[in-house]
Amino acid sequence: MYDEDNLIAISALQHMAFCPRQCALIHIEQVWDENRLTAEGRILHEKVHDAGPETRAGVHIARGLRLRSLRVGLSGVADVVEFHPAAGGSGARLPGLDGLWMPYPVEYKRGRPKPDDRDAVQLCAQALCIEEMLGVLIPEGALFYGQPRRRETVVFDKALREETERMALAAHELIAAGRTPAAGPSKRCKSCSLERFCLPRLKTDGAAIADYIGDVLR
Repeated sequence: MYDEDNLIAISALQHMAFCPRQCALIHIEQVWDENRLTAEGRILHEKVHDAGPETRAGVHIARGLRLRSLRVGLSGVADVVEFHPAAGGSGARLPGLDGLWMPYPVEYKRGRPKPDDRDAVQLCAQALCIEEMLGVLIPEGALFYGQPRRRETVVFDKALREETERMALAAHELIAAGRTPAAGPSKRCKSCSLERFCLPRLKTDGAAIADYIGDVLR
């Protein structure tokens, strides 16, 4: 169990899954910069949160819901949590509403589905928080991608839950250690808004550093 002072952002898990160095730059060194991709993502999230709560076809929709889990040490904000009428007697009770309700988290992402599971890990982390807050087991949620503008169902199975908790522990250990890992250049660097701070192609040997400084001066 973690206390309130030791919670880390849910987003740190996605950063950790993408690149531990990026996670350290953001959550240890407090470095942040925007590129076109992050700006589009930020605007998308703001539009979703600004829409406010609503009820549609018997489904209650909450936006910008604050989340927390002391068990895995996470806090953050969910884009959308839908509350569907629960079937089979399993669900959460909500203030001012009759019956039981099953939470269904939905995370909005710009662009297309990614080749790895970092978005699914982030969504599963939200589910773990909601489960702890409401005392209910959530079977699935969804990722909504701007391209091709449709939902991708994410099942919170045993494997994804274990991967999410493993990533949360790794992010906690990285941030607690306070050390930024060395750069390891890869294809991912091209889409990272922190590339100019990270300098992934800069090696530690003197010749490479001299070449780098020469390039800057030219």
